[in-house]
Amino acid sequence: MLEVSSTLAEAHLNINFAEIYANSILHRKNQDLIKELGVPPPGYQDLSFPTKYSQNFYNQCVANFWKQYKSYWKNPPYNAMRYLMTLLDGLVFGTVFWQKGTKIESQQDLYNLLGATYAAVFFLGATNCFTVQPVVSIERTVFYREKAAGMYSPLSYALAQACMEIIYNILQGMLYTILIYVMIGYDWKVDKFFYFMFFIIASFNYFTLFGMMLVSLTPSAMLASILVSFVLPLWNLFAGFLVVRTAIPIWWRWYYWANPVSWTIYGVVASQFGDHGGSLLVPGGSPMVVKQFLEDNLGVRHDFLGYVVLAHFAYIIAIFFVFGYSIKFLNFQKR
Repeated sequence: MLEVSSTLAEAHLNINFAEIYANSILHRKNQDLIKELGVPPPGYQDLSFPTKYSQNFYNQCVANFWKQYKSYWKNPPYNAMRYLMTLLDGLVFGTVFWQKGTKIESQQDLYNLLGATYAAVFFLGATNCFTVQPVVSIERTVFYREKAAGMYSPLSYALAQACMEIIYNILQGMLYTILIYVMIGYDWKVDKFFYFMFFIIASFNYFTLFGMMLVSLTPSAMLASILVSFVLPLWNLFAGFLVVRTAIPIWWRWYYWANPVSWTIYGVVASQFGDHGGSLLVPGGSPMVVKQFLEDNLGVRHDFLGYVVLAHFAYIIAIFFVFGYSIKFLNFQKR
């Protein structure tokens, strides 16, 4: 029918089908029917629903979580590579810094352990930040269609996806912690081990959520990866390892405190060595207690650990809320 009534067919037949229809009896009958149906009968009530969505928020979260679970389970190129990289990075860093934690006799020994901590935190976390972006971008395309159909709240979708990533990050962090902690030879104390595990898992989570957040704020994963390439070098520079906090100019020191990586490195160093009472040989100076050396030269104090833990929770929650509300209010669909 469309090819018969096309503009080309009208020109060939020298007929205007729109004009013929406008002057036809069928058109007049349809107009009368529209007017008749446009007037509601007596006692008629408009169709309405008590809630915007068919299920409450909890059921939406459960359904979205189940969907994300199935989606992630059927995505081995992403998740299998995540754990393979964790295993390989753990083995590499563990063998490079093999048993460096068993002795801290000189300033160089301490800086070697700081380097191990910095490498363990930053490199795998940055990998998580990059690799999660294509996954979130693809899932967002499906989300746009389901959101248009009114299937669920955007916040339930964001919460389910974030929870799924957090679960995978917890397992990843546990694997990584066991490898690193055993091979580097950190002090085997329960509180130190769990502090180390917490900071590793928390860093994986905020790195991953940060990558998800940038995708939700930008039209494509490509643009998000460009932004990550701009942000991560700054996080690296102000992490407190390449340039310690006490050596950062005062007008840039605010960025050190705004940098989540610096809090993680601070937490690992403070929890592992902040209460160390052994002596440390300092070139050109007299021996110092490790604890005092950290306070004087790096500004790291063991009694600040509680605030460091709270800061990690604050970063994760803040980044999640930006991700969730960006998913809710920003729409980059082009059709």
